[in-house]
Amino acid sequence: MSLLSGIWFYYTYYICKKSNYYRNEILSRSIGGAVMKEEYDFSKARKNPYTNKLKKQITINIDADTIDYFKSQSKFSGIPYQTLISLYLSDCAEKKRQPQINWN
Repeated sequence: MSLLSGIWFYYTYYICKKSNYYRNEILSRSIGGAVMKEEYDFSKARKNPYTNKLKKQITINIDADTIDYFKSQSKFSGIPYQTLISLYLSDCAEKKRQPQINWN
């Protein structure tokens, strides 16, 4: 289903929600005979296997020099700098690296 036909499908579904006959008639024409059901059975659905890989947006304060470093690496590698920071932090967490802090 193309994006345009998908938009038409949802548009006709919500506009014609009150009249089942009319809605089903339009929907069957717009998607080649398929009709939207009133309810679907999700009892056999499976959990999304990628839910443990989802990202969470946070706010973090990072020094300007550090951001400039990752931006320069981004230009060199072609990977967005925020993705590079995320990859670096993921690598540190995976390898259980401990921070080494010098208070000089």
